[in-house]
Amino acid sequence: MDQSLQVAGVAFLAGIAMAVGGVIARFERLKPDWLEEEFRHTVIAFGGGALLSAVALVLVPEGAEPHSPLAVALLFGGGGVAFLLIDVALAAAKSPAAQLAAMLSDFIPESLAMGAAFAAGDATAPLLAMLIGIQNLPEGFNAYRELMASSRLTSRSVMIAFAAMSLLGPAAALAGLLWLAAYPGVVAGVMLFAAGGILYLTFQDIAPQARLENRWAPPLGAVAGFLLGLLGKLMVAA
Repeated sequence: MDQSLQVAGVAFLAGIAMAVGGVIARFERLKPDWLEEEFRHTVIAFGGGALLSAVALVLVPEGAEPHSPLAVALLFGGGGVAFLLIDVALAAAKSPAAQLAAMLSDFIPESLAMGAAFAAGDATAPLLAMLIGIQNLPEGFNAYRELMASSRLTSRSVMIAFAAMSLLGPAAALAGLLWLAAYPGVVAGVMLFAAGGILYLTFQDIAPQARLENRWAPPLGAVAGFLLGLLGKLMVAA
């Protein structure tokens, strides 16, 4: 199979996980109510664990390798500050488009890095693709819930938006494959920048929503998400 088609297909599968998360949120109804609430928080925490595993196991180790400590600090810290500014702007917008843009803020740079990693033959490329899909699923789940609760959008329009957004993943991955692969330093910088932003989003948005008073399943979901990423890393290294 042509590498471009392979990378585009993998990126699409990772992106369509957003829509899958929306479908689960659309039909998920558990009784009693406390079980439904705990399940929702556990899904959110699972996504947070997957994000942390992407940062700790792939993005930071791969991104830091070709850079000096000063460059690492500037890129990683710059990503955190940039995502903070994006978060402030999206909060001020208070529109459904803002919530959709928040989902793309980590998906696009990760897809860029994934495409370049495939071009370089990096063994972590499939792992990064898997982690992107894992984190997109709970992000889609949570975003669907928030959009339906805070806007006048119909379920159908939200699902169409999620499906359309999944096409941006292949576009970004192909850009990384065809153009950024020749610049490994730039790719590493994108990874670090994305890692700083993801870490900010995890503790700003995901971790506070994951906590539930007198419930212990959500923190365990975070452990499970990180463990899944760790197992993938170990399989790649084997």
